[in-house]
Amino acid sequence: MAKVSGPVPSRYFGVWARTRLTTPELNDNSTFVRWMQLSVWHADLRVPVSESQSCQGFSGLTRVSERHDGEVCTWHRLVDYQAPRDTVDEGYMVFETPERVIETGIHGVYHEVWERLSGSEGQRLALAEPLKANGSGGTRLFVSGEYVMRVRPCTPLGPAFEITFGRWSGQSWHIEQSTIKQLVNQVLPLHITRSSIDTAVVQHHHEDASEWGILEWATPT
Repeated sequence: MAKVSGPVPSRYFGVWARTRLTTPELNDNSTFVRWMQLSVWHADLRVPVSESQSCQGFSGLTRVSERHDGEVCTWHRLVDYQAPRDTVDEGYMVFETPERVIETGIHGVYHEVWERLSGSEGQRLALAEPLKANGSGGTRLFVSGEYVMRVRPCTPLGPAFEITFGRWSGQSWHIEQSTIKQLVNQVLPLHITRSSIDTAVVQHHHEDASEWGILEWATPT
């Protein structure tokens, strides 16, 4: 597993919507992109408007570092919905306002504009499903404020791989977008209760409640 030196600065916490991507060949303001950043963990989903284009998404650990030429955010992808990259995923970050950050490519020529969603700050949870008897599992749940992302990897990459984003009421979540089209606009149960310092009881979708490991748990005081 990739290592990080500690939590990212709190100004990064929340869910960020990409409002524009600019490259020498492209000017995109229509792709649905959500980047959820917790203290250490992140999850990212990108769904294009055209069904002829493929979804993208990933999750893993984040590091923010200062270099002589600027502040750099590095996303260590532990799970990836697309083929592995040839270069590290990192970019220079400049906050124009507390709610708007500009990312500039280091290993590619691009600019991305990110704006934080209202209601996405507050509690930060990262939970890991234990492996089942047949070896399956590995699902992750990430919560930031009122929003949740679920990542269900599979190997090799196939139709069972899922990254889903939605808004959580504490009892259920409304799915706004997903790599699995049938899930979009569904409202599904989602209950999370902490049971110990290291575990939480999770009941999601229509599955039985089970104990998950806590990767990160921060709630407002």
